[in-house]
Amino acid sequence: MSGQVAFEDLPLSRFHIRTVFSGTGGQFSDGFVLGIIGIAVSMAAGPLQLTALWMGLLGAASLAGLFLGSLCAGPIADRFGRRTIFAWDMLLFAVISASQFFVTSPEQLLALRLLLGLVLGFDYVVSKSLVTEFAPRRYRGRLLSVLAAAWAAGYVAAYLVGFAIREIGPDAWRLMLALSGVPALLILPLRLGVPESPIWLMARGRSEEALAIVRSKFGPHVYLPAPAAQANTSGQQSRWGELFSRRWRKNTLVGCVFYTCQVIPFFALGTFAPKVLEALNVQDKFAGGLVYNVLLLVGALLGLLVIDRLSRRVFLVGTFYLSAAGLAVLAYAGFGPLGTILAFGFFACVMAAAVNLEFVYPPELFPTHLRASGIGLAVAASRFGSAVATFLLPVAVQQVGVHAALGVCVGVLVVGGVFCHLFAPETSKEDLSGVTPDTDPGLSPALSTPVGRTPK
Repeated sequence: MSGQVAFEDLPLSRFHIRTVFSGTGGQFSDGFVLGIIGIAVSMAAGPLQLTALWMGLLGAASLAGLFLGSLCAGPIADRFGRRTIFAWDMLLFAVISASQFFVTSPEQLLALRLLLGLVLGFDYVVSKSLVTEFAPRRYRGRLLSVLAAAWAAGYVAAYLVGFAIREIGPDAWRLMLALSGVPALLILPLRLGVPESPIWLMARGRSEEALAIVRSKFGPHVYLPAPAAQANTSGQQSRWGELFSRRWRKNTLVGCVFYTCQVIPFFALGTFAPKVLEALNVQDKFAGGLVYNVLLLVGALLGLLVIDRLSRRVFLVGTFYLSAAGLAVLAYAGFGPLGTILAFGFFACVMAAAVNLEFVYPPELFPTHLRASGIGLAVAASRFGSAVATFLLPVAVQQVGVHAALGVCVGVLVVGGVFCHLFAPETSKEDLSGVTPDTDPGLSPALSTPVGRTPK
């Protein structure tokens, strides 16, 4: 039948846009949570009697929670599916966010920030997996980049909200922290209407359920390509073991290294942008931070525009080297306040463009039965590194100076660029339903025909 079309070759539809938009709520909330903490902690330092150590702990807490959440979420989502977590995690997130308004000690705030990070870790994994597996191949990069833009928008909105309400009274910091739950609640109804991933169902051998979802949402003319192989559910080989098997080891390491080297300077500098600018002799540190955050959003939008115009490798390696150069200039050129803000803004713009790859590249590195686990491991590695860096940055600036601290961040970016230059594969044309090892004891033979296709 000439009118038939493969699931991954569908034209962009209203359902695709709705699915992507439902995924943006978690990313916007995540960006808000991580972006607001720098201003909120600065304002809470007096009321909660925060030392530099406590400020570092609170800045890193949600990242540490993200580490644990993403590490646990991967195997769970690969075994039990993406939809249930995707549908309900934002409700839990909103409740925890609101609880921050009532904290009376740094210990209470630390516990809540850890829990927020834990929930966000689950959402990171399932959102990227589910949106990736519904996105048509032709539009995959741009649709996933919308998630990156939503994250940047949340990060920028946090700074704008903090900048706007910081003078309303002594409890302004409480309101800043609690507001992160609002977008999560607004997006909840949309999420409840998103079904399970047909590609995941196919990988689990549930072809009839997958085909029913596809035909319900896209029509009877759509068929699902047969996966190259199906995961053996007997558990003979763990997902962690398979990720580090000879077949997938390089992809796993690339995912972890690129993600970690990107986010260490991004979060460390972004979380404490006002303190870094103050150390660089910028008097109006909040205005400088505002420029930094607005350019983050500009960079994310630029990344969305070019993500499918460049190969993944060129975009990945190029942004590493550009951001390293920009940060090196910022650290050692000795600019005045205006030049410092502009250099900081250039770094923010390039890094925000590169953040698009954190949403697009990891899902393309792994097959369906390992996708959530692979994404989870990459996110966990990145959040462990960024949590350590965010904890250490205010202490390092205080002990060894801002120039040395920025120099370490430059080194991290160079290491990431060189590693990806040597080992990162090109994935932009990858067929997600067919990304499977050729020979692996944990896999069963492929189906011989596409599911739902009418024979000619």
